[in-house]
Amino acid sequence: MNYTNISSVACSIESQPASISVLICLVPMLGLPLNIFSMWVFKYHIPEWKAGTFLQFHLAISDLIFCPLAPFLTVYFALGHWPFGSVMCRLKIILLAIHFYGSIFFLTLISIHRCISVVYHHQEFRMKQKGFVKKLCVGVWVVVLIKGVVCCLVLDTSQVGNHTLCLSIHQEQYTEMYFLLNFILLLPGFLIPFTISLVCYSCLARSVSSINIYHKKGKLIKSKSHKMMVVCLLIFGLCFMPMNVIRTVMVVIKKFCPKHCHLLLQVETSYYVSWILSSVNCCLDPLIYCFASQTFTAAFRSSLRKIGVRFQTTREDIEHDGALTIHDIPSPSMIKRANTSITHNSCT
Repeated sequence: MNYTNISSVACSIESQPASISVLICLVPMLGLPLNIFSMWVFKYHIPEWKAGTFLQFHLAISDLIFCPLAPFLTVYFALGHWPFGSVMCRLKIILLAIHFYGSIFFLTLISIHRCISVVYHHQEFRMKQKGFVKKLCVGVWVVVLIKGVVCCLVLDTSQVGNHTLCLSIHQEQYTEMYFLLNFILLLPGFLIPFTISLVCYSCLARSVSSINIYHKKGKLIKSKSHKMMVVCLLIFGLCFMPMNVIRTVMVVIKKFCPKHCHLLLQVETSYYVSWILSSVNCCLDPLIYCFASQTFTAAFRSSLRKIGVRFQTTREDIEHDGALTIHDIPSPSMIKRANTSITHNSCT
């Protein structure tokens, strides 16, 4: 690509590759039916919601918020400028903030809830109480809404040459603001939630590692817990880490090395690729609902049968359905006591 300078500092603005424009629309559209179907299962096929169900339902809502933006972002990247005006730009900023940080916060709360439910099964925690979790969900929405509103109040469209830009690193008047906002949001918006999730899943991994896999219930708990850990950490590592890391690199380059246009534009393209990766979480989150809740899995299968989707029932599926009731999952300590009791009875 040929990069020319508009001024001694500003770099040329070029349309992103067509593949980015297509994928930025395609990936959320794939996640849209998955999350709508998941919410339908939650709403109409799970009569008794537990604390974890509320967290999963709100995570699905945060995923859906991103989907209406996909066509606008596709046009933006294809044209290289924002043709929808200031109001839509501010709305875009609010919705992006709510989606990204809402997803991260609800994923973190699901990690905490799963850890407490399995590792500390017999201890009382407010995190297990539906009333407390409902208030927690409201608190998350208030926090992410405030973040979005603050960002949209300090950021807007701007004219750079013949281009109208929205949330672009080429907006010279917002260079300092982008740098400041990035580091204000990075710690509470990603680093702390990611660290908490790592700690929770480390505790969960240690707890389930001692489960006897020859016991049917123990095998199920261990399998589901491992799958859920992999999916959650994959979402953090694949979907949210690249966006935060590349955005940080980009604002640093823009602030301290603004004349390195070739490097800046390469990093900008990488940043938009990280947007695509971050939207993949809309497709991965429904897997968490299956691994976190036997109730959801049973309701999901039942819903598929009702709309005519048939699948072959394997021996593992039968074991999963028979090993647990749809109301509760026994803790590792329960499995251990059950195994000890069986051994004792067989010896006597």
